[in-house]
Amino acid sequence: MNLKETFTVLPQYALPHHALSGVMSKLTHCQNKIWKNLFIKSIVQLYGVNMQEAKFQELDHYASFNDFFTRELKDGARQIDSAADAIACPADGAVSQAGSISNGRIFQAKGHDYSAMELLGGDAERAQAFEDGSFATIYLSPKDYHRLHMPLTGTLKEMVHIPGRLFSVNNTTVGAVPNLFARNERVACIFDTAAGPMALILVGAIFVSSVETVWHGVVTPPSISAPRTWRYEKDAPIIEKGMEMGRFNMGSTIIVLFGKEKIAWNDDFSSGRAVQLGEAIGRTLA
Repeated sequence: MNLKETFTVLPQYALPHHALSGVMSKLTHCQNKIWKNLFIKSIVQLYGVNMQEAKFQELDHYASFNDFFTRELKDGARQIDSAADAIACPADGAVSQAGSISNGRIFQAKGHDYSAMELLGGDAERAQAFEDGSFATIYLSPKDYHRLHMPLTGTLKEMVHIPGRLFSVNNTTVGAVPNLFARNERVACIFDTAAGPMALILVGAIFVSSVETVWHGVVTPPSISAPRTWRYEKDAPIIEKGMEMGRFNMGSTIIVLFGKEKIAWNDDFSSGRAVQLGEAIGRTLA
């Protein structure tokens, strides 16, 4: 580690991640008007949030900071690529990494990689569907829209809440903490799509007070010591491409997985690229 990484990363190993996130949850859900408006204004100014895109621009509309953080966009603020073979970007943010899953491993950063099986909760059969497949990791910053949408139309088959730590997912920490995405708490959602199995993994991070999905509501908290699994065999939700599937109550990272030779990412869909919800980031293969 260099000096910056040492001071940024090493203290995180000792921090009480879940306790701090619990405190942040109370602060972000506080409905004191003076406090929440000051909090919102500070974030808007510090990160350059584009309030012109928000459906509601008056701060008094938001009951709490979390209401603002998970704000809706104006109708038409994002366009979902309608081409049948287009994979729509699931979120606003920046590409952390994108590429192929090699020998069951997913590239993280700076020589670090991690196991797809660990990412998906340690289930070999679940991970087998994505052997030698494709992955993309998208980081959402505090200025971004924090609702997550479907890249393709899918039928929900399984959701897994996987316990773990809550390391930061900023570039410095991702480049320094081995196995980060497979050790942070996360929610993995497995869908059947026209391109075969698709996994959307919502990765928690320090101060991410909760993750929720449209079919379940809040999944985390509570914090857990062993994975929880929900299987959807009857009346499984079908969610159309571009529709909301979940959200982060405070920001983090979404990882998308597809199976072998099922999709191809666009040539310019690569590390560091800014992306917007709905734009085509790849194509399904016939």
